[in-house]
Formats: sequence, C-alpha cells, structure tokens
Amino acid sequence: MRRTSALAVTSLVCGLLGWSLLPWLGSLVAVITGHLARAEIRRTPELDGDGMAVAGLVLGYVQFVATVVGIVVLLLFFGGLFWLGTAS
Repeated sequence: MRRTSALAVTSLVCGLLGWSLLPWLGSLVAVITGHLARAEIRRTPELDGDGMAVAGLVLGYVQFVATVVGIVVLLLFFGGLFWLGTAS
C-alpha cells in the first residue's frame, strides 16, 4: 500500500492558505514544500501524492504571478494618473 507524502499534503494546504489567510507566507511554503515533495516522491517509490504537490506548486506560483501583475497594473495606473496630472 502506498503512503501519501506529508510534504505534498503540506504543499496543497499551504497553497490554499496562500489564497485565503496567509497570502505570501502560504504561497512561499507551498512552493518550497511542493518541490521537496516531488523530489521525495521521485526518490521513494512507495510514496504517492505527486498531484497534490503539483497543485500546491501551481497555487503558490499563480499567487506570486498575480501579485506581481497586480503591482505592475497599480504602478502603471497611478503613474498614468500622475502623468496626466503633470501634463495639463
């Protein structure tokens, strides 16, 4: 019987927490533990949970990308407002 990797479960849970209670911290832990879980699962054939590790990785990375895109959009928006204010 195959066991589920604890790191994979941790990655998935923290990835979900990254979208709700702990935006940056949860996503960071999800990405780190997701990579560790995938390496552990590849090394140990009796472990399962690669899908949970990948889901945690995806949730963590998407949170980071969404944050960066949001910051860029805010900078462009307020930079454009500032430019319009100084142009007239």
